Amino acid sequence: MQQTETSASQVKRFLRYLRDYKLPFLAAIVGMIGYSAVDTFVFAQLQPMIDESLGNNDKEYLRLAAYAIVPLFLLRGIFNFLGTYTLTWIGSRVVMRMRQQLFEKYIHLPVAFHDTHAVGGLISKVTYDTEQVANASGKALLTLVREGALVIGLLAVMFYYSWQLSLIFLLIGPLVAVIVSFVSKRFRVVSKNIQQSMGNLTSAVEQAVKGHKVVIMFGGQQIEQNRFEQKNNHNRQQTMKLAVTQIFSVSSIQVIASVALAVVLFIASTPGMLEQLTAGVFINVVFCMVMLLKPLKQLTTINNQFQKGMAACASIFEILDVEDEADKGGVMLKRAKGKIEFDNVTFTYPGKQSPALTDVSFTAEPGQSIALVGRSGSGKSTISSLLTRFYSPQQGQVRLDGEPLDSIDLKCLRSQFALVSQNVTLFNDTIANNIAYGAKEEVSSERLAQAVKMAHVEEFLDNLPHGIDTVVGENGLMLSGGQRQRIAIARAILADAPILILDEATSALDTESERLIQDALDTLQQRCTSVVVAHRLSTIENADVIMVVEQGRIIERGKHEELLAKGGHYAQLHALQFGGH
Repeated sequence: MQQTETSASQVKRFLRYLRDYKLPFLAAIVGMIGYSAVDTFVFAQLQPMIDESLGNNDKEYLRLAAYAIVPLFLLRGIFNFLGTYTLTWIGSRVVMRMRQQLFEKYIHLPVAFHDTHAVGGLISKVTYDTEQVANASGKALLTLVREGALVIGLLAVMFYYSWQLSLIFLLIGPLVAVIVSFVSKRFRVVSKNIQQSMGNLTSAVEQAVKGHKVVIMFGGQQIEQNRFEQKNNHNRQQTMKLAVTQIFSVSSIQVIASVALAVVLFIASTPGMLEQLTAGVFINVVFCMVMLLKPLKQLTTINNQFQKGMAACASIFEILDVEDEADKGGVMLKRAKGKIEFDNVTFTYPGKQSPALTDVSFTAEPGQSIALVGRSGSGKSTISSLLTRFYSPQQGQVRLDGEPLDSIDLKCLRSQFALVSQNVTLFNDTIANNIAYGAKEEVSSERLAQAVKMAHVEEFLDNLPHGIDTVVGENGLMLSGGQRQRIAIARAILADAPILILDEATSALDTESERLIQDALDTLQQRCTSVVVAHRLSTIENADVIMVVEQGRIIERGKHEELLAKGGHYAQLHALQFGGH
């Protein structure tokens, strides 16, 4: 019962997408019914043609039919174009809208959602699942209305000429309905499995292509081939299940229809009926019954497409119903002063048992430089993720200029930060557009040139074919790690935000580049509050406060000299990196 209710609500929700296209939809229905009406009219003329024209040698009727046949089929062609084109147009609009909604949803969902969903599966929803919806809204509706109208038209012609013979068709209706109902449920389940396996296939391809260097380096070709073969075969098995269900439904309905035809022929052979029937009536009824087999077959096949579409709708609506990133903050900050406070913050990543941060408290005054050092996985980067509200703490509070982060408008909050992390994301666009990405206003060439100079980007521009207008490829794969990092730093310089987060910002740079960039960052840090996550201690010796993070807790804090004199954790790290000098 629950599944029926769910599928009914999905159909209702899907139909809302069609609501905006009432007029084209009306035109499509006129076209499809017109198409079937012409066919029905032609079949209905069989009886007079046989009984009157051929039986009574009336050549006038045959001549009239000869004149009428070409205009009738021209009219049929016009109706067919009107119905098919309009429905395809509606289907493509619905799919475009769904794809747009999915894409917009993806970029508004919280980071935690993307942490737990494979990229390939999400891409598959935008490409494969929406295509199934197109088939449901286009081809399925086309067949449903056109073939449905033809079935009604043929039944009407049969009943008009001989209701006794036609009555048998009403008896097979419930049997057909039972088969269609069973097949629908089966289609829905198998279609859902196919959509999941398509998502797995896309993920497998994406993983192997993105990790191509690792695959060939470690000789993992066979592992990837076997993994893909398994998923590919699973997809094939699901498709075969769908095919078997479809063949079964079509064949069984045709067998039922043939039984009905056999009964009609038997009844027609009885002496009582033979006296009533003319050759024209008999041939007309039998011909209509044979002609009914094709639209009946089409109507059951279409159920397959419609169920696939509804299963796809269910998977799309599931994503569309996920809550967007929470943004209940109403405080609008023009430009923050840059005071940051962590007040007894405890945070555990979704699905993890042990906290990433435990009872962390510190204050960064406007213009101060705070450095976070410690081993990998100690919780340093988590602090920067909480600052930008990629995640929210379960206990305690993070404040900016005295305002709790969740009370500040999210877009406004993030505009207060410039983030440079070790994982630089560049778009398949020019270097200029990558640097100016997300700028709130038009960027002047002077400001762009200044950012390029400060981040030492200009040093490698001369070696590129189109200088600053060079397209960098997907995620900047044409550039080295150090070059990508400099572009990210130029982006942060251009953002001119009151708070700067440097998360291993110089990790991909060689010593010479690092020294140059460090100069640029030092200049940048003088005019804003900065939070620096670093492995290399040489980059943070001048920080106002250095905090050592260990297993999610701050275990030491102070200036460089103070911490060295203390001889604790920081002094040990320093001795390890600088050989005890």
